[in-house]
Amino acid sequence: MQPSKASQTPEAAVHMMYHQPFQQIESYSLSPFQVLNSNICADNSSQGAQVSFQACNEQFFTLESLPATDYVTSNSPSAVSISSNRSPFSPQYSQSYMSDLHHSSDNTYGSPVSGSSGVDDGNELRHVLRELEIKLMEESEIDDSCSCSVNNVVPQPVFSTRGNQIVQMAHTLDLKQLLLFCAEAVSNADIFTAEGLMNVLEQRVSVSGEPIQRLSGYMLEGLRARLLSSGSIIYKKLKCKEPTGPELMTYMHVLYQICPYNKFAYMSSNVVIGETMENENRIHIIDFCIAQGSQWVSFIQALAHRPGGPPYIRITGVDDSQSLHARGGGLDLVGHMLSKVAASCGVPFEFHGAAISGCEVQLENLRVQHGEALAVNCPYMLHHMPDESVNTMNHRDRLLRLIKSLSPKVVTLVEQESNTNTAPFYPRFCETLDYYTAMFESIDAARPRDDKQRISAEEHCIARDIVNIVACEGAERVERHELFGKWRVRLTMAGFVPRPLSFTVGNAIRDMLKEYSPNYRLLERDGALYLGWKSRALATCSAWR
Repeated sequence: MQPSKASQTPEAAVHMMYHQPFQQIESYSLSPFQVLNSNICADNSSQGAQVSFQACNEQFFTLESLPATDYVTSNSPSAVSISSNRSPFSPQYSQSYMSDLHHSSDNTYGSPVSGSSGVDDGNELRHVLRELEIKLMEESEIDDSCSCSVNNVVPQPVFSTRGNQIVQMAHTLDLKQLLLFCAEAVSNADIFTAEGLMNVLEQRVSVSGEPIQRLSGYMLEGLRARLLSSGSIIYKKLKCKEPTGPELMTYMHVLYQICPYNKFAYMSSNVVIGETMENENRIHIIDFCIAQGSQWVSFIQALAHRPGGPPYIRITGVDDSQSLHARGGGLDLVGHMLSKVAASCGVPFEFHGAAISGCEVQLENLRVQHGEALAVNCPYMLHHMPDESVNTMNHRDRLLRLIKSLSPKVVTLVEQESNTNTAPFYPRFCETLDYYTAMFESIDAARPRDDKQRISAEEHCIARDIVNIVACEGAERVERHELFGKWRVRLTMAGFVPRPLSFTVGNAIRDMLKEYSPNYRLLERDGALYLGWKSRALATCSAWR
């Protein structure tokens, strides 16, 4: 998805909120981690589940955000003094003054009219003041009204003066500032400002540039699709333009090798399940994101060397369309591959494929049998399940209750540590920008910037998720991440209790991370493992029963 000049397709943690000229950002409560950038204005809490964003202290004023203005009075009858706690250019001011005019044609600010004459009497002064205020009111109505039309064309609401100033100063802003201004303009339907900033952004993004340049290109595509109200169309188009199965497998393997996020999920879950099933003779694993089945190769091989002989293993794999496409075939391919591995190790094995969406899974699809020790694996998949904010069926909680009804010995949950589920668009955009900035930096540490495989991996395996988060809403937005604190609430409400993670789990991940950049961090907190890049948590692993 190469960013271009044409209108096309444009994861607790750190939240980046730059001090921005001509803008005061409202407080948002998002994630609970530390701050990456010293330019961020934030109030951090390492224990809570929220970070409260505060606007920076320094202020910049425009014609729409002026403080109380004093015009010094001279002895000239044309000089006036205006004192107000509200900008005279704001629509609220205009409406308030219009209301006063309706009360009395001679009443200014609702004060009685003096009968004296001269400058001290205020008659001429009031007359000049009134004319000035009417003029300001009319200009404000022209700038801010959305109801006027020319040639039957209704213009979109814009912040004309402020928007002009932002666009004019765009060349002085860095890419993150430009993206945040552009997202704010899109959120406010400020078409003029959004398009102006998009034109600037298009000249500065690059799929082979610095991490922020690459990320900005994909976020720009998401903004443009949202602005054109074509988010779902663009997202579907991207899915239709997927590479061939072997190509996608190559790109997925590139990401698997250069960053540890999938290895984190596989290794932590395998250690937890292995420890839980240490003395079991019949093991049934339900994997809700079976993908290529590669997670279970090392698991089967490890059980083959268990004292007393290997247990009987049965795996039920739930499929997804992307894995189906990448494999170039159905779940029978996974079953055949795992059966060959088990046979070579002398492990009794059975595979059952459930080619069905997690939203559609019912009890009968899982083939749970009496006498089995059951483990359920949920790696990076529950966030794709719509919850109560999307569908009254609330498939996310429904599936958790179904899993609980199976009485599993352990459930492993790995999810991206990000808050994009129910957050409104602008804070969701800020969260996405912050999360993927860390991810792109981590990828950048492993491959050259002009590496074609890395470029393709980002484009086909990550960019589509970014566009979906930024451009889509409702049922069309399938990337709906939640913080670990929210997952903990959901699981508790479904009847689960946490299963403490042993030191073995953390040690295994630390050993694995030795192969990667020292900027990766592992934190154990609240019964979960947090994998992060520098100070930004990107994924969590937890176990439940």
